[in-house]
Amino acid sequence: MNFGLVVANAVVNQGGVIALYREGGWAMHLLLIAALIGLIFIVERVIFLYLKTGPDPIDYVNNLIETIKAKKGLDGIKAALNSSKKDDSAIARISAAMLDKAEYGKEDMEEARDTEALVSLAYLDRGMLVLAAVANIAPLIGFLGTVVGMMMAFESIAQAGTVEPTIVADGIRVALITTATGLMIAFPASAFHVWFTSRINTITRKYEEASSMLAESVLEEEVEG
Repeated sequence: MNFGLVVANAVVNQGGVIALYREGGWAMHLLLIAALIGLIFIVERVIFLYLKTGPDPIDYVNNLIETIKAKKGLDGIKAALNSSKKDDSAIARISAAMLDKAEYGKEDMEEARDTEALVSLAYLDRGMLVLAAVANIAPLIGFLGTVVGMMMAFESIAQAGTVEPTIVADGIRVALITTATGLMIAFPASAFHVWFTSRINTITRKYEEASSMLAESVLEEEVEG
């Protein structure tokens, strides 16, 4: 049976999401906060990792290499440097940092690249720790709510002086609401974290390849010059 259909039927039968939220108790407030934080960072990551990554690093560097080769030697490097300084994208800033150190050799270019990349590519990891925290903490909040709910259910049994099936069943159902909610929050948070991590690795590899291409092109021009 489809899991989504089971959840939907449970929500309808128990009076809707709001009713379940109220029955879940205090832990549901914390879970709601965790869910909202996770949603905010998921939307932010989608925007910046898929919509605002700037020009393709390899295409951008290929254009710089064409500029370098067109004017030859130091003139070409200076022309590429001036072109990079006019652009505010991450790959442009990294390229400008490398070209500015071209006359000092490969090691200085790589050091300049690494230093600038730490600043220009900081947006890649932004919010990832928060998303991982939501994925890890939401189930813990849910389990804590369940434990507290079970304690309250057993206390009700003790006060009643007898074990009524309805008391036990209702108490356990209410207690498990928080566990189910925590897991439902953790699953998409974990899935998006893996998805974003893969995207970040892809972007990083492109920047590494592009910077290597630029360094090799500059060294070739200097040797020929």
